[in-house]
Amino acid sequence: MSARDSDWDGVRLHVVTGKGGTGKTTVAAALALALASGGRKVLLVEVEGRQGIAQIFDIPPLPYEERKIAVAPDGGDVFALAIDPEEAMLEYLEMFYGMRRAGRALTKLGVVDFATTIAPGLRDVLVTGKTSEAVRRRGKDGRRVYDAVVLDAPPTGRIARFLNVTTEIAGLARVGPIKNHADLVRGVVTSSETAVHFVTLLEEMPVQETMDGIAELREAGLPTGGIFVNMVRPTLLPEQTLRAAEEGRFDVGELAVGLKAAGLADGPDDAAAIARALAEEVVEHARRTGLERTERETLAEAGLPCYELNQLADGVDLAGLYELAEQLCEQGVA
Repeated sequence: MSARDSDWDGVRLHVVTGKGGTGKTTVAAALALALASGGRKVLLVEVEGRQGIAQIFDIPPLPYEERKIAVAPDGGDVFALAIDPEEAMLEYLEMFYGMRRAGRALTKLGVVDFATTIAPGLRDVLVTGKTSEAVRRRGKDGRRVYDAVVLDAPPTGRIARFLNVTTEIAGLARVGPIKNHADLVRGVVTSSETAVHFVTLLEEMPVQETMDGIAELREAGLPTGGIFVNMVRPTLLPEQTLRAAEEGRFDVGELAVGLKAAGLADGPDDAAAIARALAEEVVEHARRTGLERTERETLAEAGLPCYELNQLADGVDLAGLYELAEQLCEQGVA
């Protein structure tokens, strides 16, 4: 990969969200690899307890600790962290109250689960707080420990509430360590160092949810990033042919003659039958291409950088993940 300016120079926290089924975790993992390329150090964080990172990198389930999981293209390291809200609560109690041992007892009594159930905003503060701490953390030499942090965040429908921690926690604590902690988190997620990226498919429902999510973030004063269109299928036919098929002008007879001339059919009847079957496929392909064109136009209205990731023929394995990271680098993401 050649060195080039990134579209996201200065951004250190990349929050990745998307409608379920769009490949959010896959894109977050590919983005982490891309950002780490060339010798950088990136932390990939998940907060939903699904162990999606472990699955996609084909490694054992992750504990609640930061550990190296991959080497990026051209060098660079990707570390991963699966945040456990209970462990984050214990860390919080120790940090602000020196109560880790007491916190262990509280977890046995179910108090931690009770607290995060009646105050779900507290759970969000705990997991985003851990991520924000990683963004701010510096080593003994005074340099940032991570060049970037990628957060595999909750789905689009919950992302604004998840990130808008000050509002969520306001009814829980107006002063004290919890309030201060929430303010520190909000200071990170609302800064120019943060970008919230949306993963979508070229389909009506995920595109509409993406547009709604962008509008909600903007209304909440939270920073929008880019749009990552995942699982893009190639356009197999020339534009002229697609237009003709969409408008009902596709010449089946001409196709039959071509099949016969190429020796792909035994006779006129066989050629006609194959041509009719192929014509149906062409019309369906043209229809899908037209719908995808419309969805691209809708996404363009958001005015955000847009990146496309090709659908992988063999599915998402580790080699495919590196291929997606390469595509992101080529498009200027990193």
